This record gives sequence, C-alpha cells and structure tokens, in this order.
Amino acid sequence: MFLPVNRIEMSALGWDALDIVLITADAYIDHPSFGISVIGKYLLKNGFRVGVISQPDILSNDDFKQLPMPELFVGVTSGNVDSMVNNYTASRKPRRSDDYSEGGRGGKRPDRAVIAYTNKAKENFKGVPVVVGGIEASLRRVAHYDYWSDSVRRGILFDSKADILVFGQGERTILNIAQKLRSGNKAADLKDIRGTAFILKKGEEKPTCSRYEVLPSYEDVSSDKDLFIKAEKIIHSVTNPYLNTGLIQETNGRKLIVNPPVLPDDNIDEFYDLEYENRPHPMYKDRIPAYEMIRNSITIHRGCFGGCSFCSIAQHQGSFIQSRSESSIVREAMKLKSRSVTDLGGPSANMYRMRGRDLAACRKCRRLSCLFPNVCPNLDTSHKELLKLYDKVKEHKRVFINSGIRHELTLTDKNYIKAVAGEFTSGLLKIAPEHTEKRILDLMLKPDISKYEEFVKLFRQFSKKEQYVLPYLISAFPGVTLEAAERMKDYLKRNNIRVEQVQDFIPLPMTIAACMYYTEKDFFTGESIHVARTYKEREQHRRLMQWWKKNN
Repeated sequence: MFLPVNRIEMSALGWDALDIVLITADAYIDHPSFGISVIGKYLLKNGFRVGVISQPDILSNDDFKQLPMPELFVGVTSGNVDSMVNNYTASRKPRRSDDYSEGGRGGKRPDRAVIAYTNKAKENFKGVPVVVGGIEASLRRVAHYDYWSDSVRRGILFDSKADILVFGQGERTILNIAQKLRSGNKAADLKDIRGTAFILKKGEEKPTCSRYEVLPSYEDVSSDKDLFIKAEKIIHSVTNPYLNTGLIQETNGRKLIVNPPVLPDDNIDEFYDLEYENRPHPMYKDRIPAYEMIRNSITIHRGCFGGCSFCSIAQHQGSFIQSRSESSIVREAMKLKSRSVTDLGGPSANMYRMRGRDLAACRKCRRLSCLFPNVCPNLDTSHKELLKLYDKVKEHKRVFINSGIRHELTLTDKNYIKAVAGEFTSGLLKIAPEHTEKRILDLMLKPDISKYEEFVKLFRQFSKKEQYVLPYLISAFPGVTLEAAERMKDYLKRNNIRVEQVQDFIPLPMTIAACMYYTEKDFFTGESIHVARTYKEREQHRRLMQWWKKNN
C-alpha cells in the first residue's frame, strides 16, 4: 500500500485521523531508496497512521489541506537532496530540471525547502510540533558556510523554528520521538535522544547523559575565519558516535544543543524488508528520472570510511559500515522485474561488511579517513563477503557494478578487481580519482594518482572483453591554481583521457572542502591556498579538463 496523500486515500484505509504527516520536496516514490518512504513505512509498521504531502505549493495552503492536522507531529524534509544543490548549478544559475520530480521538470521544489515547509506547517497545523530531518537539515544543524548566499548561516533550527532536528540515519530516532509524544511527553521535553538537536530555552540546563564540546559562537565563526576553522575541526573530531560527544553552539544569545550521533545499526534489514510498492505513487503520469535510475539497483550497506574532504556522508550516515544481510539483499533482487541488477552497492560499492579487526580501537578513533594517507592497518579489507554476495545474487539475476568502487581499497584484495573485470562490469566502469595533482589529492584526502593507474592496469589485465575505465574528476577544487589545472590537462591529454562530464566543485555544508573554500586556507596546516571564485576562472578549469573538445 501507499501511504495516503489525501482524505480519500485515508478513508480507503479506514482512517479518520493521522498521527503523523510527512512533508517532502521529492515526488512520492514508495521505494527504499527514498527516505520519506522508509521513515513512513517504518512508523506504519510500528502502529502509527502516517500521511504524505509531496512537493506542496508554498504560495498556497491548498496542498497542505489535503490531509488533516496530525495528532503527534509534522515531519519535514527536503527529500534525497539539498534543495539548493538541486535548484542551482555550481555557477549559481537556476537548474531547469529536477530528477526527483515528475517528468524531470524543475520548479516544484522551493529554495531552502526545510525552512519554507516548516513555516507552512506552522501556519497550517498550529500547535503541532515540527520535526525536521533528511540531508538538508542534517548538514545545516550548526552554523555553516552557505555557498549560495556566500555567507555563514545559523543552524537551521533558528531559521526554520522547528521544534526538533533529526540528523543522520533517522528511522529509530523518529520512532523514539513518536513513541514519546504518544506517551504524553511534550516536544520540549525530548532532550536526551541521540541524533537530535534542539535550542535550549533560557534557564534550562544541557542534558547530562553525554559530554559536549563547545563550538565558537555563530557570531564568532561568521566574523572570524580562523574561528570558523576551529569550529569545523571540533565538529569533525567528534563524528565517531562511540566518543559519546555532542556539541553546543551559542547563537544570538541562545544555545543550540546537538546530541551525539546515533550508534551504528546492526539490523538495517528491518528498514529494507518493509512492504514497499517499489514505484511512484499512481498520481504521477510521467516518468520520474531518479526512480528510473535506481529502480533496478540495490543498496547493500550504509556509511563510508573514506573520509573525502568534499563529501558529507560521514556527517550524515557515519563512517562505520552497516550492512544488510545476504538474505535480505537476495529477497530484494528477486522482487525486481528486470533480469539484471544494474548496481549493487552503497555510498561506496566495495565496503560491504568491512570493519576494524579491533573494534575497541575503532571506538576511540578520531581519524578523518580509514584510507588516507594510508589504509588503516586495523581495517579488515577482505572483499570475500562481498564477492560471496555477488555470487549469491547472480544465482537469480545478472549483476553489474558500474561505479562507486574505492580503487585504492581494491588494491588490497586483487581478487575483487579480477572478479569485477571478468564478470561484473558491462563495458564501462566509472572510478573517482577526482584529480591528478598530489597537492590537491592531499587536500581531498584522496590517494596519489599512481593508485588509480595501478587499478586501471590490473583491470585491463583481468578484462575478458573490451572494457573501459572512465575517471570522475572535480574541477576548481580549493587549492587548484590555473597552473595546476594546466598540469592536469597535460596528464589527461598524455593518457588520452576524455571525460564528457566534469563535476564543478560545490562547497557542501559541514564539509572540510567548504571550510577551505570559504576561508581560503588549508584545513590541515592553516596555510593560505588559492580558491577559484569567479565564474570565468571556474569555466577555465573545466575547459582545461575537457581539452579534447573543439571549442576548448
């Protein structure tokens, strides 16, 4: 069943009221790749009546009146992407398309969707608590650099005026909130839940269940770039949930409390084994590109220990790998109508079931990356369990791995490269070295380009047919001068590497790379670095990377 989107569908289920209304900036697709569906179905399984308002028009109240006022709370999310990333290009130009909307058409998602929807929820559901979550809320939970306004913005709770913020993997956190509210607790009383943030009222004390690091205030980080760096270093030093450390940041005389992250979940099967329709809601008549892209792919784990400085996964899903069971993955594969699984992976395709040999050491660790500058000696890098999974799924479906492989990790287990090249690549494999210059790769927390070259050499050696490896590359990363971009162009030209698509760097909130872009300083040494800020220079960087195009 689909969660109801209006009163007619509520009546068909025999519901005369709702406990929870979820508002999302994505089209409503009942599939485990879309957070709103996972949260909604998990709450439903646990006895809560849940409705969905998808992509409501904020210029009217009509869409918000499709469902009645919920009895417990309203949940708000921007969907699977940050609304500003979705709505604007790297050059801050409006995008015409939206892969998460019907027909791929843009314009359905408001800027700063979490703030916009929370304001409308407060207006239409007066007195009902509002809980914000998802990637946009998660990565804006503290004062952060905002690329689109080119300024430091307050934690999103201050601008949205929501009651509670849920960050990271939110299923169990949201269920905990729902159960406590049903038991008669007030939203203002929920101060000791992991993975949540809230604004402390004047005169109240912070929770005593955890220790807290104090960040420089919003006023300080927005006026002093050295203090901004200091704050970011504190934030990234307490990402490990086992450190049991939260954050406190004063803003306009009030204190923001960010509780410690949720602990790794040993049973994420529970979320993926829920009953999904695995398709968009019938109200949509046109195709939805994001669904078409993932409809035959399967998520096998959450989290990433790669720690790339431009990536936000560690701040959202965490760096501990949480894997689904083999049986759960096989069951999902058997439900696919397609004869093939077009991608079998997670945030990184080849970290399935990987963990530290000595978990006690991992629980004390503050490393930003388990792979940089070298692979951690405590990390079990065997791909045996992953290859076993491929073979098990292969009994039912053809399996392809097209992207997401951490190439430096595969070099510790060459049997994996042999298997992927020989059996599981259809013809083109996309790998992400991201750059060629060592200085820039160090800033990215990525391995030397020689690791990419070694991977490509082995992949070609093991290939049984004509296959290609295509690199993902980022242009205009902090620290890249035009001279460095020229050297990259020379490398690509010398190796006849022709990339059709280039990722123009966008500073994402709460990432180390965004900190370097904003402060124009090396996050690790404090030295000044060059940052390509103008559209003209950023365009030059991209053109150099696409050296083979006639106009370039």
